[in-house]
Amino acid sequence: MSLKQVFHRIVVAAFLGAGLAFAPLGHAQSPAYVTIDPAQPSDTKGKIGVLEFFAYTCPHCYAMEPLTAKWAETLPENVVLKRVPVAFNAGMADLQKLYFSLEVLDRLDLHKEVFYTLHRDRKRMYDFKAIANWIEEKGVDRKQFESVFQSFGVNNKAARANALVDTYNIEGTPSVAIGGRYVTSPSMTGTYEGTITEAQRRLDAVLAQGN
Repeated sequence: MSLKQVFHRIVVAAFLGAGLAFAPLGHAQSPAYVTIDPAQPSDTKGKIGVLEFFAYTCPHCYAMEPLTAKWAETLPENVVLKRVPVAFNAGMADLQKLYFSLEVLDRLDLHKEVFYTLHRDRKRMYDFKAIANWIEEKGVDRKQFESVFQSFGVNNKAARANALVDTYNIEGTPSVAIGGRYVTSPSMTGTYEGTITEAQRRLDAVLAQGN
């Protein structure tokens, strides 16, 4: 095995391991969630915010994505789900920016395809060049994508995502923050389904408080 192959395996292992210990820190009010103190304001004016912290390289995020998407369809009009791609290290930054580029290009229909490419198809797509090749295969104009990917707007979105990770003390993915007040995750609930159930309970509590 060449030195390059060894290095690649180390990098991939680091990527996949990034989401394995998906446990945010905080003062536990219940085994199923933590409370954020002080509570954080919503990024969307007039809406209760639900934040899904995820990483494309995280197998747990891949497994929970269909459940989160289905749950999102049931949320009332005054609640908005916002996905927050996480980059725990520099090696994850390009995939983080991929999500925001898809958002800007109005191509979030490809969000699930990124998960499929990495986890189902086992395609190596971790850096900008590989991502740009993939996006072109999906029928997106490469030059337009490159311009958006490198834009101030996308870099600003990534910086905001990193700030949210710090604010909510997120140390692993997937994690779900509800109403700026609570965070839950599979490491707390024990299952992906339990995480969605607990997130709904926390949302019900926020709604009952009239905020």
